[in-house]
Amino acid sequence: MLIDGHLDLAYNALNGRDLTLPLDGLRAVDPVEGQTATTTFSEMRAAGLRVCFGTLFALPRTPDSPTGYTDHVGARAQALAQLDVYRRWEDGGHIRLLRSGAEVRAHLEGPDGPPGVVLLMEGADPLRDADDLPFWVDAGVRLIGPAWGATRYAGGTGAPGGLTEAGRALVTAMRDLNIALDASHLDDAAFWDVAEIGPRMIASHSNARALVPGNRHLSDEMVRAIARQDGVIGLVFLSAFIRDGATHGATLEDLAAHARHYAELVGWDRVALGSDMDGGFGAEKTPVGVGSYRDLPRFLDRLPAEHRAGVASDNWRRWLTTYL
Repeated sequence: MLIDGHLDLAYNALNGRDLTLPLDGLRAVDPVEGQTATTTFSEMRAAGLRVCFGTLFALPRTPDSPTGYTDHVGARAQALAQLDVYRRWEDGGHIRLLRSGAEVRAHLEGPDGPPGVVLLMEGADPLRDADDLPFWVDAGVRLIGPAWGATRYAGGTGAPGGLTEAGRALVTAMRDLNIALDASHLDDAAFWDVAEIGPRMIASHSNARALVPGNRHLSDEMVRAIARQDGVIGLVFLSAFIRDGATHGATLEDLAAHARHYAELVGWDRVALGSDMDGGFGAEKTPVGVGSYRDLPRFLDRLPAEHRAGVASDNWRRWLTTYL
């Protein structure tokens, strides 16, 4: 059984990928160029996936994404469109949206069925402000990452800076409403601003800076801070985040080195999966031997036998059933 801390499912669907197709069928008609698809509902089932964190990810306008959002209205429209995708998938029997730890427990203890999805907002720009948070909570969002690159709320990947005034208000509101914060993508200054406010914190998809430099990855001090919050950290399956200087060709043993590093710092019960597969990259950039989502469990063979179940699912399961 697998629980994956980060999959951009609806974002891919709105890019024209029909995840209800078998993988070969999707690849035959895939409109996304240069990124060979790895992840469909059938692949997820073949891998043994029972629950994932499914994102609401609004893409900002950049030179590489000229149709991205430029303001809150555009970011909100993207997130609402993705929310509608998840709801339509649930109506069609392809997924089951999960809103509480009790629902996660019942889903995992029940008969096999469609994967459960916990909604995670990646980048907080879809929120108008802190007062908008209850709307998204009512819609089912249970975790929020304030940053991707820079947002109106926080410095992020490749965009140094702390929490803005709006960011402080949002993180405080998240703490008060017991909405967990995803520290992935936060710049160092923003991370430590968050830690000072003290919401519940995890990192859905972050590898170790000790092995790959850069503010996209977690420093040892950040890892310890997340552990103090009883948080869990998901490992990313992107070669550039696994081996320093790689664009492709990282190995599963390279990724296992990140798992071992985290375990040495804070214990194996903090280490989990956050694959991000098809999150802006395809099979060309996954680790060697992982050409489709059903191959993901091969990673577990690189870990100590007594810790494989924890990394595969039990660590996220414990966190979800305790705190969601």
